[in-house]
Amino acid sequence: MIISASRRTDIPAFYSEWFMNRIRAGYCAVPNPFNRNQVSHVSLKPEDVDVIVFWTRNPKPLFSYIDELDQRGFRYYFQYTLLDYPNEIDPKSPPLTSALKSFQQLSEKVGVTRVIWRYDPIVFSQATGAQFHLNKYHQIAGALEGYTTRSVVSVVDVYAKAKKRLRELKEQGIEIIDFQGQPSPRFADLMQGIVETARQSQMEIFSCAERLDLTPYGIQPGKCVDDEYIRKTFGIQVGGKKDPAQREECGCVVSKDIGMYDTCLFGCQYCYATQSFERAKVNHETHNPLSPSLVGDYNAGPKGKESQLELFDEG
Repeated sequence: MIISASRRTDIPAFYSEWFMNRIRAGYCAVPNPFNRNQVSHVSLKPEDVDVIVFWTRNPKPLFSYIDELDQRGFRYYFQYTLLDYPNEIDPKSPPLTSALKSFQQLSEKVGVTRVIWRYDPIVFSQATGAQFHLNKYHQIAGALEGYTTRSVVSVVDVYAKAKKRLRELKEQGIEIIDFQGQPSPRFADLMQGIVETARQSQMEIFSCAERLDLTPYGIQPGKCVDDEYIRKTFGIQVGGKKDPAQREECGCVVSKDIGMYDTCLFGCQYCYATQSFERAKVNHETHNPLSPSLVGDYNAGPKGKESQLELFDEG
């Protein structure tokens, strides 16, 4: 089993203590996002977990636990999002200087092949046009040369959950464009420039769940939960079946996500995983690091299938 930690929230940044408590307990409880009365028991025992995939903008809170993960025999890698957008778009992401330092420190801790740089999503707006992205990608790639071997890109999709926020952002003078992929010389220059920069920085480059065909520019469709990457990195075979829970364009293989929506505090305006920043704040404030579930006191029996809700009682 592959554990995704998590597409729904940033567990390393905001919930590292909870995550390690669940690692020590050997399981966690994950409510169905569409029916909280159905709760899955997910084993986190080393013998049941092939690989953990961390998704993060700030892994620093997890640094002190990495040795323990290694000692317990876990295999893991990081999908590390590192952009540098204006505060109006990404208001609470770590500043570029500290984010680069954290990336470099993480790479030194776990190895260059286990930290993947996500320049994702590529957001087009009045403040972040093609030249902005060319310059920013070049700057970040130069700083990360020798600290990673892979870069992942995608063009922003405007999700229903984010439309109200984006309307409000437009009123402030920044309109995020839902790019539909009409060919243009400027877009081609951007993609080709990114590919060339990645090549010069010794990075292979892939797209993530991309509707647009980027292969003419040298960007192949990728898998963030990638069976072939796992085989090469860890020397193990995992199932190659596409995850049916992910959208059509996503190539990821099957994994179990242990996060919950509306729990991330970064406040990215385009985010699909957070519908309400206020709800995310409340969920974080009421989060119990001793609970089996990330939010609320959900529990589930150890049968491995979805079961009816049980309340966790610390007493």
